[in-house]
Amino acid sequence: MIRALKQRDPGEAHRTATPLELFVDLASVIAIAAAATGLHHGIAEAHLQEAILSFLLAFFGIWWAWMNYTWFASAYDDDSTQFKLATFVFLSSALVLAAGVEEFMVAHELTLVVAGYVIMRLAMVWLWLAAAKNNTTHAATCRRYASGIGLAQIYWILIGIVFWQWTGLMIALFCLGILIEIAVPFWAEKANMTSWHRHHMIERYGLLNIIVLGEMLLAISHAIYAAVSGGHLDAELIRLAASAAVITFSLWWLYFSREDHLQSRDPNRVFIWGYGHVFIFAAGAATGAGFAVMVEILTHHAHVPALVGHLSIAIPVTVYLAGLWLVRDQFYLSTANAAILPVAAVISLATPFVPFAVEALAGVVLVAAIVRTKRLAGADGTG
Repeated sequence: MIRALKQRDPGEAHRTATPLELFVDLASVIAIAAAATGLHHGIAEAHLQEAILSFLLAFFGIWWAWMNYTWFASAYDDDSTQFKLATFVFLSSALVLAAGVEEFMVAHELTLVVAGYVIMRLAMVWLWLAAAKNNTTHAATCRRYASGIGLAQIYWILIGIVFWQWTGLMIALFCLGILIEIAVPFWAEKANMTSWHRHHMIERYGLLNIIVLGEMLLAISHAIYAAVSGGHLDAELIRLAASAAVITFSLWWLYFSREDHLQSRDPNRVFIWGYGHVFIFAAGAATGAGFAVMVEILTHHAHVPALVGHLSIAIPVTVYLAGLWLVRDQFYLSTANAAILPVAAVISLATPFVPFAVEALAGVVLVAAIVRTKRLAGADGTG
């Protein structure tokens, strides 16, 4: 029997991520790492188009399920047994999805991925129905979510398990499924906006960003190991590790700035911020994969030239910077200051074609972080 969930106070003081939410994040780490590893190996083996497309499709499923759960929990996590049990189903299904990512990335087999994803989403249908009970203000919104998500899962079962083949038509139908999923919140929220907690959502998104930055730290560790494992220091790998560290720290610095994310509750701003982060998160994981590709190239285990390795780092860094402008800087900074990240993004895209490409990219991102910090400190009188 479905029991009613209590709505959380959107103005609750000192609202922070719960241990249960961090447990869900842990499952997301595993799935994201599997997708990033598949991207790394696919690029290194010169299967560029397939690796990139597979990564994007897999990452969408991981991120979308995480995002929907996170926004729901911000509004309706009442710490009840029902909520915890549904979350355990969600978390377990995330592990099923993660277990299927490698098979999808290598052999394009979707059964495990779709099975895990569908069960995760059906757990959300249960939670939305529970939130609808005894809810006088948001019952219609909750029921819209439940019905929209449920119908989308029928679509996924049909195209992802029953009829799936790695063909252009099926990939197009897969992308149509993504559009259907994205449309559900737009339709549901028109009934009445869900009452999420602003500071809680900022923290939750920041925590996931730390997770994807962790993919970069893991690749740096592998570069250091490769640099010393041959009995002597490899100067190229040491430079790569140092440059990758500068890039990673600078991207962290740029994201966790003094300005609040999500300073407005305007629905359009909220959707841009919530949805636009997919570019930041996917780019962060892909940058870590790019670092790993460069390690493979420098240790002569890859089947692609160095330019591909440089591009596999520079392109996601460019997307990360552009994503930060999209969700934050364009709204809250003056025209001149808001241009810092787009300019850095354009320059970053050119670095693969210059000598010492990774070092040059590290310099661009570091300068962007320093200039942005100094200009904003001067603007508010603290510089």
